[in-house]
Amino acid sequence: MTNTQPKIGLFVGSFDPFTIGHADIVERALPLFDRLIIGVGDNPGKQTTLPANDRVAAIASLYADDSRIEVVAYSGLTIDLAHEKGARYIVRGIRSVKDFEYERDMVDLNSRLGHVETVLLYARPELASVSSSAVRELRALGKDVDWMLPKASRQAGEKS
Repeated sequence: MTNTQPKIGLFVGSFDPFTIGHADIVERALPLFDRLIIGVGDNPGKQTTLPANDRVAAIASLYADDSRIEVVAYSGLTIDLAHEKGARYIVRGIRSVKDFEYERDMVDLNSRLGHVETVLLYARPELASVSSSAVRELRALGKDVDWMLPKASRQAGEKS
């Protein structure tokens, strides 16, 4: 018996800002799924530089020509968004052992809470040091961060 349900992946994060590392994970995840939903976390307890709607707009502009990608803001549990969107897979990027240990715990929780599989994609070595927090820190110190941002993100108001 074949499963005719579309394979939907969910790639989530605060994406504050969305970096070339995030874009690389999206590009590498796309061939694995029929659809990929990028969930932009809106956590009131987390201080962000841009509101969730602005982050959604910036990311959506990158993928406006690809109907397989949907970008949404969400708050609450990732597993709830997965269920709402019919996603059976959560996509996560791993840059380091520290990331792996955190994600290992999340994989177990998401599996127990919602019977959702997690797909871990390792960062390309040349992108392992690229992170949203590095962009924010370097930007605050007046350094050029354009090289760490996809072109459309730079044009969408994420000034360096």
